[in-house]
Amino acid sequence: MNMAKRAFLVCLLFMCAHCHKNKSLVETPNNGQTGDGFERYQDVRWQDLRAYESQLNPEIIKTLWFNEETIWPDVYTRFADDLMRKGMNPGLGVKGLHDQGITGQGVRVAIIDQNMCLDHPEYTGKIITYRDFGCNQPSHRGSMHAPGARVYFAAVPSWTGDARYYADALHWIIDENESLSESAKIRVVSVSAAPSGQGSSFHLNNAAWDSAYVRAAQNDILVVDCTIDRGIADACYYDIEHPEDITKCTPGYPGVDSQYLRDRLFVPNSFRTQAEEYTRGSYSYQYTGRGGLSWCPPYLAGILALGWQVRPELTNEQIVQLLSQTAYLKNGAYRIVNPAAFIDAVRVYGQ
Repeated sequence: MNMAKRAFLVCLLFMCAHCHKNKSLVETPNNGQTGDGFERYQDVRWQDLRAYESQLNPEIIKTLWFNEETIWPDVYTRFADDLMRKGMNPGLGVKGLHDQGITGQGVRVAIIDQNMCLDHPEYTGKIITYRDFGCNQPSHRGSMHAPGARVYFAAVPSWTGDARYYADALHWIIDENESLSESAKIRVVSVSAAPSGQGSSFHLNNAAWDSAYVRAAQNDILVVDCTIDRGIADACYYDIEHPEDITKCTPGYPGVDSQYLRDRLFVPNSFRTQAEEYTRGSYSYQYTGRGGLSWCPPYLAGILALGWQVRPELTNEQIVQLLSQTAYLKNGAYRIVNPAAFIDAVRVYGQ
């Protein structure tokens, strides 16, 4: 992918994506639908699809999980390449905020997620500290994007179902934060999992996570996770042809019919392009037609960091309240984050 295309990838603050074959514990179900005999939402990375021209069409291709190694029928090569580029746009006016210099610059955040690829050009100079809490895998076996903020990254093995790894990671982040000056404190922790509570897939040491969560709150660190009990984020998906039009965002996941909690803040997590690295030094990108809930906390934390760049004195409660108050109300029920309106409100808050 050329440099011009890479420039589009600097989306919000960061968005994590897992490069492992296994699905995250909080991903959406892969209930593949078929169209003309071809399965939607399936993984076609590294696949040669030239023999499937009659079974493909643009609407199906939009749903697929593919990378730069996917080989397309000639008639769809340009379309897939354009789709990869479009997926780099975070949508909802975030690019416009970046153009104004609002990138989360100077804000410190932390991420607890599966391991990521540290040496990809998208992350150079963005990670302050990286620590592995039991993944026991090379750091290049994962992916993430990061533009303006400074990031602490704790890699954890979500596949074990043991919340102790997440608790240890959060305690480490809190300990690191205690050594920082007031102007350099970690403001928010993005957790791409639900280590405890109703609906959690973690079956070991849930109380350890609860204890760490309480300690974080006592230290004024906002934790954004996927739990039903404490989580504030849920998924929506934008219209990839009109990514800036918030009225075209749809709550939920493409191809999944479900009910969603009305007290959540909905953020777009589908039709995304992410950085990819499976072999050290081999940098590439992948497009995903349907993300999971685990992708929502990084997006939401990124938007919050944009707000803290503008007004670092705002408390956790104040900035979350502004994000909620400025959200677009879809169908009179679902609050979809509105980054531009949020930043406008942050600028004038208290004046």
